[in-house]
Amino acid sequence: MRKKGMGIKTSVKSGNFLPTKSGAGMTEKGVKAYRRANPGSKLKTAVTESDPSPARAKRRKSYCARSAGQMRDFPEAANNPNSRLRQARKRWKC
Repeated sequence: MRKKGMGIKTSVKSGNFLPTKSGAGMTEKGVKAYRRANPGSKLKTAVTESDPSPARAKRRKSYCARSAGQMRDFPEAANNPNSRLRQARKRWKC
């Protein structure tokens, strides 16, 4: 039977995630922990640089498109500038 969840601690206190005020995403430590818990994973950190390589720019564009759908599906988060969704999009420069 497959266990539920990510296989890692999902709290800010654990150091695996950033607090909402800091961009609300996984940290490098969190990504490494996730990849240890889930062998074969290709999870990567956010694309935050202003001029990413073409491959990273494509990842950013894809994330921004997906998260735009979340903005539509969760209007209460979309209207709150302090929501994790809005802060993560800001961090990714969407």
